[in-house]
Amino acid sequence: MEIELKNNAPGILEETQIEDGFHILKFQNETSENQRVVRDIDSSLIQFHFCIKGGIKFNFNNGSYAINLSEENSLLLYNPQRDLPMNLEMEKDSWLITILISIKKFHSLFSKEADYIPFLGEGNRDKKYYTDAKISPSMAVVLNQIMNYNLHQSIKLLYFKGKAYELLSLYFNRPGDADVEQCPFLVDEENVLKIRKAKEIIITRMAEPPTLQELSNEIGLPLKKLKDGFKQIYGEPVYTFLFDYKMEVARQLLASGSHNVNEVGLKVGYSTASHFIAAFKKKFGTTPKKYVMSLN
Repeated sequence: MEIELKNNAPGILEETQIEDGFHILKFQNETSENQRVVRDIDSSLIQFHFCIKGGIKFNFNNGSYAINLSEENSLLLYNPQRDLPMNLEMEKDSWLITILISIKKFHSLFSKEADYIPFLGEGNRDKKYYTDAKISPSMAVVLNQIMNYNLHQSIKLLYFKGKAYELLSLYFNRPGDADVEQCPFLVDEENVLKIRKAKEIIITRMAEPPTLQELSNEIGLPLKKLKDGFKQIYGEPVYTFLFDYKMEVARQLLASGSHNVNEVGLKVGYSTASHFIAAFKKKFGTTPKKYVMSLN
């Protein structure tokens, strides 16, 4: 049975089909309200869910049973005996990445490791399997690279395919086998926490953000590690990330109709309307006024 999307809020879900039986789904609830996402998924597909931000509630059996997935946690769902449709309640400001892969495709990737992966072990292949786990720092890097993809569209499919394979490899990697040399920065989880703190600081103070050096001092991380680490985790330099964030906030404020152009510009850190208009046009290809008019 084909995967079918139905009755979802616009802009919440973006899907990339890597190949037959292999999909990446990006869920971003950037609205100010909880959102519901419903999607049919048949019994041939294994579901890997990764909550990057916020919180997600998975409802089953018409709401009679639920699983909560919190930030920085993952959930694996597989039941060959019945379909497991997605019925999600996404908190506001929540991000979720889901990989759907057919059991046939999955067997082809891991057949030599069947004894290691529990639900592929002999005698278990036709049984349901659910498990949750923490998202490791290395996995968090890959997830944020997928979520914040900003390369040319022509290579998106190739990029996502590589990242999906990398993510599955990290998910099933045995801790004792981890090659710490592959990512020296992320071996120290404290550094990752500092980078996340840096992101929260610039978002909270987006109207008057600190300089990179001030940010470095505040989180207690050398400037080079801040710059390199931020780009590695979030896919963009610090101020490119902040610019994109500010423009998205501005777009949402304009769409709400609760503020005029000057007020929105001030809220996101532009002291003059002309500078804000130029920045908005650079990001969205239209002026704030024309954008508001297009909504009407």
